[in-house]
Amino acid sequence: MFVGYGVNAPELGWNDYDGIDVEGKTVVMFVNDPGFHAEDAELFEGDRMTYYGRWTYKYEEAARQGAAAALIIHDDAGASYGWDVVKNSWSGPQFDLSTKDDPEPRLPAQGWITSDVARDLLDDLGHDLDDLYAAANKPGFKAIPLDARLSLALKSTTSQKSSPNLIAMLPGTTRPEETIVYMGHWDHLGQHEGEGDTIYNGAVDNATGIAGILEIAEAFVSQNPKPERSVMLLAVTLEESGLLGSKYYVANPTVPLDKTVAVINLDAMSVSGPSRDFTVVGMGNSELEDLLKTQADAQQRVLREESSPQSGFYFRSDHFNFAKAGVPALYAKGGDDLVDGGMEAGQAAQADYRDKRYHQVGDEFDESWNLEGAVQDLQALYGVGQALAGSEQWPRWYEGNPFLAAQEKLRPSTQE
Repeated sequence: MFVGYGVNAPELGWNDYDGIDVEGKTVVMFVNDPGFHAEDAELFEGDRMTYYGRWTYKYEEAARQGAAAALIIHDDAGASYGWDVVKNSWSGPQFDLSTKDDPEPRLPAQGWITSDVARDLLDDLGHDLDDLYAAANKPGFKAIPLDARLSLALKSTTSQKSSPNLIAMLPGTTRPEETIVYMGHWDHLGQHEGEGDTIYNGAVDNATGIAGILEIAEAFVSQNPKPERSVMLLAVTLEESGLLGSKYYVANPTVPLDKTVAVINLDAMSVSGPSRDFTVVGMGNSELEDLLKTQADAQQRVLREESSPQSGFYFRSDHFNFAKAGVPALYAKGGDDLVDGGMEAGQAAQADYRDKRYHQVGDEFDESWNLEGAVQDLQALYGVGQALAGSEQWPRWYEGNPFLAAQEKLRPSTQE
Protein backbone atom coordinates (compact mmCIF):
# COMPACT_ATOMS: atom_id res chain seq x y z
CA MET A 1 0.00 0.00 0.00
CA PHE A 2 1.44 3.39 -1.00
CA VAL A 3 0.53 5.77 1.83
CA GLY A 4 2.03 9.04 0.61
CA TYR A 5 4.09 10.42 3.49
CA GLY A 6 2.67 8.05 6.09
CA VAL A 7 1.36 11.00 8.12
CA ASN A 8 -1.54 11.14 10.57
CA ALA A 9 -1.66 14.77 11.80
CA PRO A 10 -5.08 15.58 13.32
CA GLU A 11 -4.20 19.20 14.11
CA LEU A 12 -3.39 19.75 10.43
CA GLY A 13 -6.41 17.85 9.13
CA TRP A 14 -4.14 15.39 7.34
CA ASN A 15 -4.35 11.58 7.50
CA ASP A 16 -2.66 9.43 4.86
CA TYR A 17 -4.20 6.35 6.51
CA ASP A 18 -7.75 7.64 6.34
CA GLY A 19 -10.26 5.02 5.21
CA ILE A 20 -7.79 2.15 4.81
CA ASP A 21 -6.76 -0.90 6.81
CA VAL A 22 -3.06 -1.73 6.61
CA GLU A 23 -3.16 -4.54 9.17
CA GLY A 24 -0.61 -7.13 8.04
CA LYS A 25 0.36 -5.13 4.94
CA THR A 26 3.55 -3.43 3.77
CA VAL A 27 3.33 0.34 3.53
CA VAL A 28 5.55 2.39 1.22
CA MET A 29 6.03 6.12 1.79
CA PHE A 30 8.13 9.20 1.04
CA VAL A 31 10.61 10.72 3.45
CA ASN A 32 10.01 14.25 4.84
CA ASP A 33 6.54 15.82 4.58
CA PRO A 34 4.33 17.34 1.84
CA GLY A 35 5.37 20.96 2.36
CA PHE A 36 9.00 20.23 1.47
CA HIS A 37 8.53 18.44 -1.83
CA ALA A 38 5.59 20.62 -2.88
CA GLU A 39 7.68 23.75 -2.18
CA ASP A 40 4.55 25.22 -0.62
CA ALA A 41 5.12 27.46 2.40
CA GLU A 42 1.44 27.08 3.38
CA LEU A 43 1.58 23.28 3.47
CA PHE A 44 2.80 21.86 6.80
CA GLU A 45 5.78 24.21 7.40
CA GLY A 46 7.11 24.58 3.89
CA ASP A 47 10.72 23.49 3.52
CA ARG A 48 11.16 23.17 7.29
CA MET A 49 10.88 19.55 8.35
CA THR A 50 8.11 18.89 10.84
CA TYR A 51 7.80 16.06 13.35
CA TYR A 52 5.88 14.14 10.69
CA GLY A 53 8.75 14.30 8.22
CA ARG A 54 11.22 12.45 10.42
CA TRP A 55 11.75 8.81 9.43
CA THR A 56 11.40 7.61 13.02
CA TYR A 57 7.85 8.98 13.18
CA LYS A 58 6.90 7.19 9.97
CA TYR A 59 7.88 3.79 11.32
CA GLU A 60 6.17 4.48 14.65
CA GLU A 61 2.93 5.50 12.94
CA ALA A 62 3.03 2.50 10.61
CA ALA A 63 3.38 0.26 13.68
CA ARG A 64 0.44 1.99 15.38
CA GLN A 65 -1.61 1.36 12.24
CA GLY A 66 -0.79 -2.37 12.42
CA ALA A 67 1.41 -2.65 9.32
CA ALA A 68 3.61 -5.72 8.91
CA ALA A 69 6.45 -3.78 7.28
CA ALA A 70 7.32 -0.29 6.11
CA LEU A 71 9.64 1.00 3.40
CA ILE A 72 10.69 4.63 3.09
CA ILE A 73 11.61 5.98 -0.35
CA HIS A 74 14.83 7.92 0.05
CA ASP A 75 15.80 11.11 -1.76
CA ASP A 76 18.86 13.19 -0.84
CA ALA A 77 17.07 16.51 -0.46
CA GLY A 78 14.11 15.14 1.48
CA ALA A 79 16.25 13.18 3.93
CA SER A 80 18.88 15.96 4.05
CA TYR A 81 21.60 13.36 3.52
CA GLY A 82 22.71 10.95 0.84
CA TRP A 83 22.09 7.24 0.48
CA ASP A 84 25.53 6.47 1.95
CA VAL A 85 24.33 7.79 5.31
CA VAL A 86 21.37 5.40 5.22
CA LYS A 87 23.59 2.51 4.18
CA ASN A 88 26.23 3.19 6.83
CA SER A 89 23.70 3.78 9.60
CA TRP A 90 21.65 0.67 8.83
CA SER A 91 24.54 -1.72 8.31
CA GLY A 92 25.69 -3.71 11.32
CA PRO A 93 24.07 -4.06 14.74
CA GLN A 94 21.05 -1.91 15.55
CA PHE A 95 20.22 -0.88 19.11
CA ASP A 96 16.85 -0.52 20.78
CA LEU A 97 15.20 -0.85 24.16
CA SER A 98 13.74 -4.18 25.20
CA THR A 99 10.00 -4.51 24.81
CA LYS A 100 9.53 -4.60 28.59
CA ASP A 101 11.16 -1.16 28.82
CA ASP A 102 9.39 0.29 25.79
CA PRO A 103 5.83 -1.02 25.29
CA GLU A 104 5.14 1.01 22.13
CA PRO A 105 4.17 -1.12 19.08
CA ARG A 106 6.96 -2.03 16.68
CA LEU A 107 7.17 -3.13 13.08
CA PRO A 108 8.34 -6.66 12.34
CA ALA A 109 10.40 -5.23 9.46
CA GLN A 110 11.38 -1.75 8.34
CA GLY A 111 13.83 -0.31 5.85
CA TRP A 112 14.64 2.10 3.03
CA ILE A 113 14.77 1.90 -0.76
CA THR A 114 16.43 4.32 -3.16
CA SER A 115 14.31 6.50 -5.40
CA ASP A 116 15.72 4.64 -8.42
CA VAL A 117 14.58 1.30 -7.05
CA ALA A 118 11.22 2.81 -6.15
CA ARG A 119 10.81 4.25 -9.64
CA ASP A 120 11.50 0.86 -11.26
CA LEU A 121 9.24 -0.96 -8.83
CA LEU A 122 6.36 1.44 -9.31
CA ASP A 123 6.81 1.47 -13.07
CA ASP A 124 6.43 -2.31 -13.10
CA LEU A 125 3.17 -1.85 -11.17
CA GLY A 126 1.81 0.77 -13.57
CA HIS A 127 2.55 3.86 -11.47
CA ASP A 128 4.83 6.81 -12.09
CA LEU A 129 6.94 8.05 -9.16
CA ASP A 130 6.58 11.71 -10.15
CA ASP A 131 2.80 11.35 -10.38
CA LEU A 132 2.72 9.85 -6.90
CA TYR A 133 4.73 12.79 -5.53
CA ALA A 134 2.21 15.17 -7.05
CA ALA A 135 -0.73 13.22 -5.62
CA ALA A 136 0.78 12.79 -2.14
CA ASN A 137 1.44 16.53 -1.85
CA LYS A 138 -2.25 17.44 -2.15
CA PRO A 139 -4.75 17.61 0.73
CA GLY A 140 -7.21 14.75 0.60
CA PHE A 141 -4.68 12.26 -0.77
CA LYS A 142 -5.98 8.69 -0.66
CA ALA A 143 -3.66 5.71 -0.22
CA ILE A 144 -3.10 3.58 -3.31
CA PRO A 145 -3.07 -0.23 -3.24
CA LEU A 146 -0.04 -1.75 -4.97
CA ASP A 147 -0.36 -5.10 -6.72
CA ALA A 148 2.78 -6.50 -5.12
CA ARG A 149 3.96 -8.54 -2.18
CA LEU A 150 7.05 -8.18 -0.03
CA SER A 151 8.88 -11.43 0.57
CA LEU A 152 11.92 -11.46 2.82
CA ALA A 153 13.88 -13.71 5.11
CA LEU A 154 15.45 -12.28 8.23
CA LYS A 155 18.27 -13.92 10.13
CA SER A 156 19.14 -12.06 13.27
CA THR A 157 20.77 -12.57 16.61
CA THR A 158 20.16 -10.50 19.70
CA SER A 159 22.23 -9.69 22.73
CA GLN A 160 21.44 -7.70 25.84
CA LYS A 161 23.68 -4.98 27.21
CA SER A 162 23.22 -2.14 29.64
CA SER A 163 24.45 1.42 29.95
CA PRO A 164 23.41 3.82 32.71
CA ASN A 165 21.69 7.17 32.78
CA LEU A 166 22.93 9.37 35.61
CA ILE A 167 20.61 11.60 37.62
CA ALA A 168 21.26 14.26 40.28
CA MET A 169 18.59 16.34 41.99
CA LEU A 170 18.54 19.66 43.81
CA PRO A 171 15.25 19.60 45.78
CA GLY A 172 13.06 22.68 45.58
CA THR A 173 12.26 24.58 48.76
CA THR A 174 8.48 24.94 48.39
CA ARG A 175 7.33 22.81 45.42
CA PRO A 176 9.91 20.02 45.21
CA GLU A 177 7.61 17.71 43.24
CA GLU A 178 7.67 20.18 40.31
CA THR A 179 10.93 19.71 38.39
CA ILE A 180 12.97 21.47 35.72
CA VAL A 181 15.31 19.12 33.84
CA TYR A 182 18.70 20.08 32.39
CA MET A 183 20.04 17.29 30.25
CA GLY A 184 22.90 16.25 28.01
CA HIS A 185 24.18 12.94 26.65
CA TRP A 186 27.45 11.49 27.91
CA ASP A 187 28.01 8.79 25.26
CA HIS A 188 29.78 8.93 21.92
CA LEU A 189 30.74 6.39 19.25
CA GLY A 190 33.41 4.40 21.12
CA GLN A 191 36.36 3.12 19.14
CA HIS A 192 36.91 1.88 15.61
CA GLU A 193 39.36 -0.60 14.20
CA GLY A 194 42.49 0.75 12.55
CA GLU A 195 45.84 2.31 13.22
CA GLY A 196 46.71 5.53 15.03
CA ASP A 197 44.05 7.39 16.96
CA THR A 198 40.93 5.23 16.92
CA ILE A 199 38.97 6.79 19.80
CA TYR A 200 35.88 8.93 19.26
CA ASN A 201 36.33 11.30 22.19
CA GLY A 202 33.27 13.45 21.49
CA ALA A 203 34.75 16.54 23.12
CA VAL A 204 32.25 18.97 21.59
CA ASP A 205 29.55 16.35 21.04
CA ASN A 206 28.83 16.07 23.87
CA ALA A 207 31.42 16.59 26.63
CA THR A 208 30.67 20.31 26.33
CA GLY A 209 27.00 19.66 27.09
CA ILE A 210 27.82 17.54 30.14
CA ALA A 211 30.26 20.19 31.40
CA GLY A 212 27.51 22.74 30.78
CA ILE A 213 24.89 21.05 32.97
CA LEU A 214 27.49 20.72 35.75
CA GLU A 215 28.18 24.47 35.57
CA ILE A 216 24.45 25.19 35.66
CA ALA A 217 24.12 22.89 38.66
CA GLU A 218 26.75 24.88 40.51
CA ALA A 219 24.89 28.10 39.73
CA PHE A 220 21.65 26.71 41.20
CA VAL A 221 23.42 25.39 44.29
CA SER A 222 25.04 28.78 44.82
CA GLN A 223 22.02 30.99 44.19
CA ASN A 224 20.19 32.75 47.00
CA PRO A 225 17.33 32.27 47.52
CA LYS A 226 17.34 28.57 46.67
CA PRO A 227 15.03 27.43 43.83
CA GLU A 228 11.42 26.81 44.84
CA ARG A 229 11.06 24.01 42.32
CA SER A 230 13.47 21.07 42.03
CA VAL A 231 16.21 21.04 39.41
CA MET A 232 17.29 17.73 37.89
CA LEU A 233 20.53 17.04 36.05
CA LEU A 234 20.01 14.17 33.63
CA ALA A 235 23.04 12.72 31.81
CA VAL A 236 21.66 10.16 29.38
CA THR A 237 23.35 7.37 27.49
CA LEU A 238 23.04 6.03 23.94
CA GLU A 239 21.98 9.26 22.25
CA GLU A 240 24.22 8.33 19.36
CA SER A 241 22.42 4.98 19.06
CA GLY A 242 18.90 6.34 18.68
CA LEU A 243 18.20 8.57 21.72
CA LEU A 244 17.76 5.41 23.77
CA GLY A 245 18.80 6.72 27.19
CA SER A 246 16.25 9.52 27.08
CA LYS A 247 13.69 7.18 25.54
CA TYR A 248 14.14 4.85 28.52
CA TYR A 249 13.83 7.70 31.00
CA VAL A 250 10.59 8.97 29.45
CA ALA A 251 9.14 5.45 29.53
CA ASN A 252 10.32 5.02 33.15
CA PRO A 253 10.53 8.53 34.61
CA THR A 254 12.06 9.23 38.00
CA VAL A 255 9.82 12.30 38.30
CA PRO A 256 6.33 11.89 36.81
CA LEU A 257 6.10 13.62 33.47
CA ASP A 258 3.04 15.59 34.57
CA LYS A 259 5.27 17.11 37.27
CA THR A 260 8.09 17.88 34.84
CA VAL A 261 7.84 21.60 34.09
CA ALA A 262 10.31 21.80 31.21
CA VAL A 263 13.41 20.22 29.70
CA ILE A 264 16.46 22.19 28.56
CA ASN A 265 18.88 20.19 26.43
CA LEU A 266 22.58 20.95 26.00
CA ASP A 267 24.09 19.20 22.99
CA ALA A 268 27.38 20.36 21.39
CA MET A 269 28.06 23.84 22.72
CA SER A 270 29.92 26.63 20.96
CA VAL A 271 33.71 26.74 21.19
CA SER A 272 34.11 29.58 18.67
CA GLY A 273 33.54 32.59 20.91
CA PRO A 274 30.59 34.86 21.74
CA SER A 275 27.90 35.56 19.17
CA ARG A 276 25.33 38.25 18.49
CA ASP A 277 22.63 35.64 17.95
CA PHE A 278 21.32 32.52 19.65
CA THR A 279 20.29 29.50 17.58
CA VAL A 280 16.97 28.00 18.66
CA VAL A 281 16.66 24.60 17.03
CA GLY A 282 13.05 24.08 15.97
CA MET A 283 12.23 27.71 16.66
CA GLY A 284 8.54 28.44 17.10
CA ASN A 285 7.69 25.51 19.39
CA SER A 286 6.89 26.64 22.92
CA GLU A 287 6.72 29.43 25.51
CA LEU A 288 10.20 28.44 26.68
CA GLU A 289 11.40 30.56 23.78
CA ASP A 290 9.68 33.60 25.31
CA LEU A 291 11.72 33.08 28.47
CA LEU A 292 14.88 32.61 26.42
CA LYS A 293 14.19 35.82 24.51
CA THR A 294 14.17 37.75 27.80
CA GLN A 295 17.62 36.37 28.55
CA ALA A 296 18.87 37.01 25.03
CA ASP A 297 17.57 40.60 25.08
CA ALA A 298 19.56 41.22 28.25
CA GLN A 299 22.67 40.00 26.41
CA GLN A 300 21.77 42.12 23.35
CA ARG A 301 21.40 39.00 21.23
CA VAL A 302 18.70 37.92 18.82
CA LEU A 303 17.06 34.50 18.50
CA ARG A 304 17.38 32.76 15.13
CA GLU A 305 16.27 29.40 13.81
CA GLU A 306 18.90 26.91 12.70
CA SER A 307 20.47 27.51 9.28
CA SER A 308 19.05 24.27 7.79
CA PRO A 309 15.53 23.77 9.21
CA GLN A 310 14.84 21.23 6.46
CA SER A 311 17.19 18.80 8.25
CA GLY A 312 14.89 18.34 11.25
CA PHE A 313 17.58 18.70 13.93
CA TYR A 314 14.95 19.28 16.62
CA PHE A 315 13.97 15.63 16.26
CA ARG A 316 17.54 14.33 16.50
CA SER A 317 18.53 14.99 20.11
CA ASP A 318 17.37 13.73 23.48
CA HIS A 319 14.82 16.42 24.36
CA PHE A 320 12.68 15.04 21.53
CA ASN A 321 11.52 12.06 23.58
CA PHE A 322 10.19 14.46 26.22
CA ALA A 323 8.55 16.57 23.52
CA LYS A 324 6.66 13.57 22.13
CA ALA A 325 5.35 12.92 25.63
CA GLY A 326 4.08 16.51 25.85
CA VAL A 327 6.77 18.09 28.06
CA PRO A 328 7.94 21.46 26.65
CA ALA A 329 11.55 21.09 25.58
CA LEU A 330 14.11 23.72 24.56
CA TYR A 331 17.18 23.04 22.43
CA ALA A 332 19.29 26.16 21.90
CA LYS A 333 22.97 26.78 21.28
CA GLY A 334 25.46 29.45 20.24
CA GLY A 335 24.77 31.38 17.07
CA ASP A 336 26.65 31.89 13.79
CA ASP A 337 27.01 35.68 13.93
CA LEU A 338 30.26 35.78 15.91
CA VAL A 339 31.33 38.97 17.64
CA ASP A 340 34.75 38.38 16.11
CA GLY A 341 34.24 37.83 12.40
CA GLY A 342 30.46 37.90 11.96
CA MET A 343 28.39 35.38 10.00
CA GLU A 344 31.27 34.48 7.69
CA ALA A 345 33.47 33.40 10.57
CA GLY A 346 30.64 31.58 12.35
CA GLN A 347 29.57 29.61 9.31
CA ALA A 348 33.18 28.76 8.52
CA ALA A 349 33.66 27.44 12.06
CA GLN A 350 30.51 25.34 11.76
CA ALA A 351 31.63 23.90 8.42
CA ASP A 352 35.10 23.18 9.77
CA TYR A 353 33.68 21.25 12.71
CA ARG A 354 31.17 19.38 10.57
CA ASP A 355 33.76 18.36 7.98
CA LYS A 356 36.74 17.60 10.22
CA ARG A 357 35.48 16.64 13.67
CA TYR A 358 31.76 15.83 13.85
CA HIS A 359 31.44 12.09 14.58
CA GLN A 360 35.13 11.69 13.84
CA VAL A 361 38.19 10.97 15.97
CA GLY A 362 39.17 14.63 15.55
CA ASP A 363 36.49 15.76 18.02
CA GLU A 364 39.06 16.34 20.77
CA PHE A 365 39.67 19.06 23.33
CA ASP A 366 41.71 21.97 21.98
CA GLU A 367 43.35 24.54 24.24
CA SER A 368 42.69 27.21 21.61
CA TRP A 369 38.92 26.97 22.08
CA ASN A 370 37.22 30.26 22.87
CA LEU A 371 34.67 29.33 25.55
CA GLU A 372 33.29 32.84 26.07
CA GLY A 373 30.34 31.96 23.85
CA ALA A 374 29.61 28.79 25.84
CA VAL A 375 29.61 30.82 29.06
CA GLN A 376 27.24 33.32 27.43
CA ASP A 377 24.89 30.51 26.39
CA LEU A 378 25.00 28.86 29.81
CA GLN A 379 24.11 32.11 31.54
CA ALA A 380 21.04 32.47 29.31
CA LEU A 381 19.93 28.85 29.67
CA TYR A 382 20.43 29.02 33.43
CA GLY A 383 18.29 32.16 33.42
CA VAL A 384 15.42 30.29 31.74
CA GLY A 385 15.43 27.59 34.40
CA GLN A 386 15.93 30.10 37.20
CA ALA A 387 12.81 31.98 36.10
CA LEU A 388 10.79 28.76 36.05
CA ALA A 389 12.21 27.51 39.35
CA GLY A 390 11.04 30.66 41.10
CA SER A 391 7.56 30.87 39.57
CA GLU A 392 4.38 28.85 39.16
CA GLN A 393 4.44 29.01 35.34
CA TRP A 394 3.82 25.87 33.32
CA PRO A 395 5.08 26.65 29.79
CA ARG A 396 2.84 25.57 26.92
CA TRP A 397 3.51 24.42 23.43
CA TYR A 398 2.32 27.04 20.96
CA GLU A 399 -1.06 26.54 19.31
CA GLY A 400 -0.82 24.26 16.28
CA ASN A 401 2.23 22.44 17.61
CA PRO A 402 1.98 18.64 17.18
CA PHE A 403 2.99 18.06 20.82
CA LEU A 404 0.31 20.30 22.35
CA ALA A 405 -2.29 17.53 22.38
CA ALA A 406 0.07 15.28 24.34
CA GLN A 407 0.68 18.07 26.86
CA GLU A 408 -3.03 18.68 27.33
CA LYS A 409 -3.55 14.95 27.89
CA LEU A 410 -0.63 14.90 30.33
CA ARG A 411 -1.70 18.04 32.15
CA PRO A 412 -5.31 18.97 31.37
CA SER A 413 -4.87 22.10 33.51
CA THR A 414 -2.60 23.57 30.80
CA GLN A 415 -5.55 23.92 28.44
CA GLU A 416 -6.61 27.52 27.96
